Amino acid sequence: MSHVPHELAEEFPDQAAALQALKAENAHFAKLVDEYHTVNRAIHRAETNVEPVDQLAENEMRKQRMTLKDEIARMLAEPAKG
Repeated sequence: MSHVPHELAEEFPDQAAALQALKAENAHFAKLVDEYHTVNRAIHRAETNVEPVDQLAENEMRKQRMTLKDEIARMLAEPAKG
């Protein structure tokens, strides 16, 4: 376990501008990004024992983070509509 936060800018380094633009123009995308950051911070606090949780809860948070990341990636990959 790395104990390194999985920030979206690090997960999608070539799409930093697209992340910011889509977050500004799409409320659903902005909500997904906010949820991702909330879950990601909770996982990091659990991993570093700042706010420990049981293993099942930590695994569920990781699944939630992956689901959010997959949805964010899907939306980043969609061609711009306009």
